[in-house]
Amino acid sequence: MAIYDLKEVEERVILVGVQVDDSEPAEESLDELGELAKTAGAVVAGRLIQSRESIHPATYIGKGKLLELKELLWEQEATGIICDDELSSVQLNHLEEELECKVIDRTLLILDIFAARAVSSEGKIQVELAQLRYRASRLIGLRSSLSRLGGGIGTRGPGEKKLEMDRRLIRERISRLKKELKEVEQHRELIRSQRKDANLKVAALVGYTSAGKSSIENALTDAGILEDAMLFSTLDTTTRALELEGKQQILLTDTVGFIRKLPHHLIEAFKSTLEEAKYADIIIHVVDASNPQMDTQMYVVYDTLRQLGVEGKPVITLFNKQDRLISSANFRDLQADYTITTSAETGQGLEKLKDVLLEILRKEQIYIERLYTFADAGKIQMIRKNGQLLEEKYVPEGIRVKAYVSREIYGKV
Repeated sequence: MAIYDLKEVEERVILVGVQVDDSEPAEESLDELGELAKTAGAVVAGRLIQSRESIHPATYIGKGKLLELKELLWEQEATGIICDDELSSVQLNHLEEELECKVIDRTLLILDIFAARAVSSEGKIQVELAQLRYRASRLIGLRSSLSRLGGGIGTRGPGEKKLEMDRRLIRERISRLKKELKEVEQHRELIRSQRKDANLKVAALVGYTSAGKSSIENALTDAGILEDAMLFSTLDTTTRALELEGKQQILLTDTVGFIRKLPHHLIEAFKSTLEEAKYADIIIHVVDASNPQMDTQMYVVYDTLRQLGVEGKPVITLFNKQDRLISSANFRDLQADYTITTSAETGQGLEKLKDVLLEILRKEQIYIERLYTFADAGKIQMIRKNGQLLEEKYVPEGIRVKAYVSREIYGKV
């Protein structure tokens, strides 16, 4: 039996992109690809961009640029290349034959990061499912690299053993994982219905990766989620209760960060996690106000939300990381109902966020003033649990109450 040395080696990579007319600037996209490569543990040794009318169907870039890339690999002593788009099996095969080095595309790179970051069993199932779907469609292109020894980018998660499966075994594994994921989704559905029965409202934190969603949730609820500057630092969703004024509670749930060119394999596999936003009552869109690509990132988030069918919900946009700005600016989001400038680091704007959340909740609540007999004191407990008790005064006739209650329990109290 072959023994593989899976010791991590420092990989030096060349980033390769194609600038197609009227598409987003390739330079900006490669900057982000460089951050992804760094997150995966690689060193960026160089970059190459070709302007073309369309991506080459066989080799991604043209023959002339291919020779230039070969020289660049030799000069920089690079071990592989990372292409900024998803490659077909044909492109993958041709590039490996021509360059004789490891070839990775944007999708495999993101999947690799996800494999390293998945903690929960659900996260691991979702990542493996996405990896297997990706590999199943590229078995021909991957043939030459299946037996390659060593670890590194593109080999985490299912690993060599699973890469050597034939299509039938991969299909069987995908089928099994789908069943496991279905069970997890049923459990998630049960939790959602329990929240609904308890009349607990949910606010989903969404945003571009590294916008500061985890930092916001930690600052508000002491959730203790990992925070770092790397992309996709948190992969698994975390839900925590946030107490607002008058002991009113709302649940805050984190979601996986969005990114441009988010692989469709991931959207499909992570649907149950991403659907936290779909079933939430309020969307909190966290934006990194210090990022020069802020507008592009906001567009990507809204586009992904549309793909998921998240519409018709109140949106609060937080222009976060204000502490990193040299000068103040006017921030606007025409697609949001509320905009707040925040800093998870200093706490700026977080109290205002709580006020806005309370305001949204109150719009769906009914204000009541009632005198309850002492025999009906149990109804006050229901108000305390599911509404907002503003005033509770004991008088000879009973208990005088001023409160906000949800429409769901209004008839009961």
